[in-house]
Amino acid sequence: MFHPSDLSPGLGIALMLGLGAFMFVVASTVRTMVKNTHDFVIADRRIGFGFGVGSVIAVWTWSMAVMMSSAQAYTFGISGLIWFVVPNGLAVMVMVPFALKLRRQMPAGYTIVEFIRERFQNRPATTVMLVAMLLGLLAEIFINLFGVVLVTGVVFGLNPTVVLIVTLGTVTVYSYFGGLWTSAITATFNTLLITVPAAVVVLYVLAKVGGPDVIFQKVGEAGPNTLNAFDGQAAAAFGISLALGLLASTMADQTFWQKAWALKPATMGRTFVWAGLWFYPIPIAMGLLGLVALAFNLNVEDLGAAGPGGVGPYVVSNLGLPLILIALYVLIILNACYSTIDGAFSALSSVVAVDILKRAKPDIAPKSLFRWTKASIIIAGVLGGIVVSSGIDYVELVNTVYFIKAALIIPLGLAIFWRRMTSTAFVTSLLLAIAIGYPVREYVGELPGIITLEAISLVAAVGISLLSKQSFDFDSLKSRRGALSEDKRQAAAADRDEDLDPVR
Repeated sequence: MFHPSDLSPGLGIALMLGLGAFMFVVASTVRTMVKNTHDFVIADRRIGFGFGVGSVIAVWTWSMAVMMSSAQAYTFGISGLIWFVVPNGLAVMVMVPFALKLRRQMPAGYTIVEFIRERFQNRPATTVMLVAMLLGLLAEIFINLFGVVLVTGVVFGLNPTVVLIVTLGTVTVYSYFGGLWTSAITATFNTLLITVPAAVVVLYVLAKVGGPDVIFQKVGEAGPNTLNAFDGQAAAAFGISLALGLLASTMADQTFWQKAWALKPATMGRTFVWAGLWFYPIPIAMGLLGLVALAFNLNVEDLGAAGPGGVGPYVVSNLGLPLILIALYVLIILNACYSTIDGAFSALSSVVAVDILKRAKPDIAPKSLFRWTKASIIIAGVLGGIVVSSGIDYVELVNTVYFIKAALIIPLGLAIFWRRMTSTAFVTSLLLAIAIGYPVREYVGELPGIITLEAISLVAAVGISLLSKQSFDFDSLKSRRGALSEDKRQAAAADRDEDLDPVR
């Protein structure tokens, strides 16, 4: 059924550069809307429903959504696909109560690190959150760079170093110019370029192999539980851990908090709901490719270093499909990866501006702040290239990142909703949960590890907080001025002065 493809590496480079050129044109148009750091990192809090839904879907539809869904369906059958897909959309929709609550509490906010700093007034708690956000955003960049390397390697046999240089060059350039505005607008285009092509490609794949009936018949023959939607093996192996990690990846991810503070308040709630619902068809469609591989006994050794993560690209490129469909599939992956890297760059720049540069030098000149904020995108891109070049395992990286992020769920949720939560409880619960839960995961198993992590997190957070009589006044956050509001005013005044300069 599967035959080796012989596609030109030049086509892969052309697709990467072509998509990047299109995004650069959009970024060049948006550039006029970005005049200072405030505009760059928060889009003047004017992102509406349409761009909001598109941008949330695009940053959530990263390489994991379009390739890990195939990998888990191939590995575990129907239950693997269900355990992967269902928590993904729910994680976006669960963001609604957290986003609404924090936006009301802190309307002039920029970052989740900033909230923790104001909430606890404690350096260790702020530092832990800052490190967690930076590492989480860098991991998103790493994972999606790896996704581009994986798909172009499997389909076109491209050299990883070449792919990294081209990808980082294209995404970094167009992200550098427009910040969040560029991310929101290009992400909306990316969403359209992912959803419809995904359905078209998968329909052609199903037709090529004989239709859905043949697939499900052969999947059933591939193993005793491959058609069992409630098989516990997938839940124990990755499902429960991934579900909790996905929840943490929205509520504890600056990519989403940046959107929450940038969206118009009246549309924020329904933006996250619609984004979660609209997301579902994408991993479902891509996951069917994993069932095709399972049905026709694809040998994982044929995937080489890509492992199960390369199932989708391998199936599409080795079924004898028309070249246009293979190119369309590659563009789906590239769109997913580019938009998420772009979103992570934008979120990272907001953390750098508000939580590093402004804290280190409160009186920094607006132009210097703007310049260094944008420079952080280039630095993050270089770090991403170095890590991906190390050859780290893609699937293991995804699962590890989500496991560690799951430790943030309870302490951060309590910090937002519970007045009694203390800084000591926040730091202790987070560090203790990871210190004990991660070794349990490594030496006992995924499910015992995640249970241990969450149990310790809950007991430590609640227990230590109850020992204290502290009670935080959330109303104190409402009167707080935006960290970049003064820089926006100074930048605007400087522009006016330049316009009035008779020499100029």
